[in-house]
Amino acid sequence: MSMTTIAARPAPAAAAARAPSLPLPTLLAAASLALLGIAPMPGWTQPGAWPGKPIRIVVPTSPGGGTDIVTRILAQKLSESLAQSVLVENRPGAGQILGTEFVARAPADGYTQLMAASAIVLNQVLAKKPPYDTLRDFVPVTLAASLPNVLTVHPSLPVKSVKELIALAKAKPGLLNYSSAGAGTSPHMSMELFLAMAGIDVAHIAYKGTGPATTDLIAGHVQLSMPNTLTAAPFLRAGKLRALGVTSAKRAAGLPGVPTIAEAGLPGYEAIQWYGLFAPAGTAREIVARTQSEVARALLLPDVGERLAADGAEAVGNRPEEFAAYIRAEIDKWTRVVKAAKLSLE
Repeated sequence: MSMTTIAARPAPAAAAARAPSLPLPTLLAAASLALLGIAPMPGWTQPGAWPGKPIRIVVPTSPGGGTDIVTRILAQKLSESLAQSVLVENRPGAGQILGTEFVARAPADGYTQLMAASAIVLNQVLAKKPPYDTLRDFVPVTLAASLPNVLTVHPSLPVKSVKELIALAKAKPGLLNYSSAGAGTSPHMSMELFLAMAGIDVAHIAYKGTGPATTDLIAGHVQLSMPNTLTAAPFLRAGKLRALGVTSAKRAAGLPGVPTIAEAGLPGYEAIQWYGLFAPAGTAREIVARTQSEVARALLLPDVGERLAADGAEAVGNRPEEFAAYIRAEIDKWTRVVKAAKLSLE
């Protein structure tokens, strides 16, 4: 488990999300000010206002992956706007299930939240008995960002296009293997969809996060992978990896020279990675609304938008009800894909 503390700048306490019962003198003082038409002093706050202590955002993957990158970008901004320290806590394992389940069981007080990737939906439809229910055990706060994965190979592999990769895999079955961030993650499912549509067989090696999966790809221990563009872009620019195609329906802004997999030889292929913030079920609506508002504000900051766009990601920051509808649509979509491909988690 890895934890990073991002210190907050001194600032006035945040407004209360859900005010507890106040002492009589405080109530009388507030009432008197209201009757006189006088606003409370700027430093006047209600006791127990949220956030009154550090907030931790759990990342269910190892450091270095797209989920971790997005969370750390936002955590710094949230620590400033909420006037409270933010902790980024990595809890990888079991294809992101361990960290996700941890937050599902956490107190619904707004102090433990989850930055989840698409795996929170994929595990829901793949696992026979998932230890949590995505719709029942969580409150969707906001979809933070979306981006494609990128079909990436080690430079030593003698292929420079999607068609050449498919031809090699068909000519020499069993020769290739690929790494993923874990069973049921977006890189895993995106690759399985690719293999099924291409009619090829490539062995799967699951890791505990995109970071270690990409590290072994760079080292040449595996031949190909589908990391997200946030993770892959620096290594592609440095020439340590070679991109064959992005998984989205249109080219990624951060990698304009890389074709989509659909246009590069596999028509109809599309799979999107996304990152969203969740709170445990039962978290007060006021806290959810405040958190969504601060995240959306952070995503509008030029340096945040530019950082995400440079690596092919798109900032979103939608409302909780919009994110909830998106989650339901994703569950329906991947349920159909899993049944058609007859996939499941062991």
